[in-house]
Formats: sequence, structure tokens, C-alpha cells
Amino acid sequence: MTTINSAAGLHQRNRHRGSYDFTALVQAEPALKRFVTKNPRGQDTIPFADADAVKLLNKALLAQHYGIRHWDIPAGFLCPPIPGRADYIHRIAELLYADCPALQQRSARMLDIGVGANCIYPIIARVEYGWQVVGSDIDPLSVKSAQTIINANAALKGNIECRLQQQPQHIFSGIIAADERYMLTTCNPPFHSSLAEAQQGAQRKLSNLSKNQHKRGATAAHDNASAKGNTALNFGGQKAELWCPGGEAAFLKNMAFESAKYAEQVLWFSSLISKSDNVRWLRKQLEKAGAVEARVVEMAQGQKISRFVMWSFLNPAQRQAWVMQ
Repeated sequence: MTTINSAAGLHQRNRHRGSYDFTALVQAEPALKRFVTKNPRGQDTIPFADADAVKLLNKALLAQHYGIRHWDIPAGFLCPPIPGRADYIHRIAELLYADCPALQQRSARMLDIGVGANCIYPIIARVEYGWQVVGSDIDPLSVKSAQTIINANAALKGNIECRLQQQPQHIFSGIIAADERYMLTTCNPPFHSSLAEAQQGAQRKLSNLSKNQHKRGATAAHDNASAKGNTALNFGGQKAELWCPGGEAAFLKNMAFESAKYAEQVLWFSSLISKSDNVRWLRKQLEKAGAVEARVVEMAQGQKISRFVMWSFLNPAQRQAWVMQ
């Protein structure tokens, strides 16, 4: 497995590099204005522990930078930090195009596993790269919410499709049809093994948020925050978004072995990994599953280190041929 250490900071194509322009954001979403305050440095910020403030910030960011004028999520669902989500898409796009330059001249298709109610990854992939996207989820309410966002925005409608995974024990089966091919799959897997563990993680984030916001600025604070309309799990979401039996390690193992069944239909698979110890674990599972190449990409944003792994069952020559089919 090759390790790629990305340059510190957000990707050069990421629209969220530098500090937020709250004047412009308030113009894009006027309701945000009531939450804008000054931090001890005299800089504009918002209270990132407030779910309503974070949701309005996301609405403003999507309107200002992506032209998405209609976006909302139901109470109790994950409201993700957009800068880090965008970085995953930009960095994997860079690697894909470097691996197979011909992809840039062809209509590309992406599958997002666990699209969630927010539909963030498909939105960024569609607006930034013009990809066609299918998003899947095991939660009917998430699928309904994401599809509502798609239908309400002309730039998304007809270019993103949401599908309900009716077999929660599966990841790709029941979603990828026999005649479909995907350039890429993405995933932000549930990383806790129980509700209690998820609640403990939320409390840790709450206790660290204020310190991070003062020391690292609003953009960095946002990238460490996910809000929902429930103060007990202010950085959480629904069960499928946060935890599953066996946690992240079990989910990644299932993904690795199931992906082998679609070796000819998918050029590159990928997944974010929350716990660094699970990188080695996934590598072992991929070796057993027969993947011929795997890369781990580390992304550093201030003190925060995140990572994703991408893998393929096709060798370089086979990948080039796959693209040209």
C-alpha cells in the first residue's frame, strides 16, 4: 500500500481555503447574520456548538460557492463541515486524473455510499467536476431528504440519483446494477460501534471545540464540527451515520470483500478512515480480497490529520483499457 502525504492545508482547488468571508456569506444567506460575532482576535465567527448556526453556515457556503439555493436537512441528521468534505473529492479527483488522464475527456460516474440527508459529496462532485453521481443509503429519510435537495436545484436534478439500500448488511450489492460501471466510489463510514461510544465522541468534540475555534480560526473550527438539532449529540447524526455493529473496522472489512465482486465494474474504490489503526487493518483485508493496488492519502489541516484509502482490482494497463471502453 502506497502512502501519499498531501501538502498541509486544504487542496489548492478547494473553495474554502483561507478565512470565511462572513460579509459575503451573510449576503448569500441573510439568516446567518444573527449568529455572527467577534472572537477574541476581533475576527468574525459563529458559535459552532449551535446546530442552527452551523446549518445556516452550510446553507450560505453552498449558495455562495456552489450555486445551491435550496438546501436543508431534517432535525437530528448529520450536518457535515463542508471544507473537509470538499478536500476528499478534490484530492481523489487529482489522483484519478493523474492515473487515467483520459477520464478528463469522458463522462465520469461516481457512487457515494451513505449519501446521508445532506447530499454533500454528490453536490461537490457534480458542481466541481461535472460527474454523474448515484448516492445510496440504508435510511429512507436520508434518501428522501437528499432527493428533495436534488429536485430543488436545477444544477443537480437529472445528474444525481439517490437509491435506498434495502439490505443493510450489504454495501454495493443491491445498488450497483449488472450493467453499470463507476469510475469511483466514495464513503464516509460509521466509525463508532455503539450509541454510547458515539455519545462519548460527541462530548469530546464539544469540550475541544471552543479551544480550537479560538486558536485556529473559523474555517478550522467548522471542519472539526458537525451539527444536528439535538444537543446531546450535537456533532452526531442518525445511527447509520454514526455507528454500526463492530464499528469502522467491521464496516471496512465488509466493504473490502464485497468490493471484489465488482472488480470489473468499478475503476477505483475509496473510503475515508477515521481511526489510523484501521489503515493497516484495511490493507490486510484488501490483500485477502485480491486488490492489486491500494493507496492511503493523508490530509493535514492544522493539527487535524484525516485520511482516505483508495484501491483497485485492476492493474495500470487494465485501468487504461477500462476507461477507453
